[in-house]
Amino acid sequence: MRHLMNPLDFTVEELDSLFDLANDIEHNMPKYAHTCAGKKLATCFYEPSTRTRLSFEAAMLNLGGSVLGFSDANSSSASKGESVADTIRIISCYADICAIRHPKEGAPLVAAEHSGIPVINAGDGGHQHPTQTLTDLLTIRSLRGHLDHLTIGLCGDLKFGRTVHSLINALSRYEGMRFIFISPDELRIPDYITEMLRDKNIPYEEVIRLEDTLPRLDILYMTRVQRERFFNEEDYIRLKDFYILNKKKLRHAPADMLVLHPLPRVNEISVDVDDDPRAVYFKQAQYGVYVRMALILTLLGLAGKEETKC
Repeated sequence: MRHLMNPLDFTVEELDSLFDLANDIEHNMPKYAHTCAGKKLATCFYEPSTRTRLSFEAAMLNLGGSVLGFSDANSSSASKGESVADTIRIISCYADICAIRHPKEGAPLVAAEHSGIPVINAGDGGHQHPTQTLTDLLTIRSLRGHLDHLTIGLCGDLKFGRTVHSLINALSRYEGMRFIFISPDELRIPDYITEMLRDKNIPYEEVIRLEDTLPRLDILYMTRVQRERFFNEEDYIRLKDFYILNKKKLRHAPADMLVLHPLPRVNEISVDVDDDPRAVYFKQAQYGVYVRMALILTLLGLAGKEETKC
């Protein structure tokens, strides 16, 4: 039985197969409509989510399966003090696969260690968000045609942004990557990330101004400043509008640069950018459904069995 805790749980070759499957799903959705008939996905979300939870549910429903679970820890027995380990033991009796989001780092791993079914980490604190990373990689590969020899700028909350940390780790396995980290000093990328890049001889820069870096980018990955990760409201208010990408700034960017964002956005991307062909963050959300469908099939051992019901 296999789980997904970290994007690095899959080799580059396995990711290629997963993305090939996701692309086939994108273009041949009816072929997969009954692949998971009779299977159940449990969505256990101990903290709020819109895209991740609903895209998992849409993915399973698109595959002909069904969904159960909770969207708030207060509506589960966690409010009574039940441990994650005990919760997953119970869920293993009811479902065939589980996606779990939790505010504590490592909680999905604890679940996986006690689970009788495959467990997918749907985000744990400021640590990892592997299915968002798979979404990001699929988006880049589908729209740029490759995942190597790219210059990617990551802008905003690089300290607490689990999507950023996961994506850097995943992309660091591809040749010719260059990273530019764009953030105020208070939200700079953690040392363990830059140490990893130095160990792998992967070039990176840390800068503060967004405008100066735009002409050099193949990908711009914007992030919001996350209120829920701050202990001090004053710090959040001071930093939340530090970067705002608008149409005027985007004029400095190459015509084929892609703008990604894991969403939700607040003010960091102006709505006047939405109609620009380089703005692909809503397409990115759609790719999230395809890649989660492919992941569910892979972890359930059903990849390649789309012509028959399970």
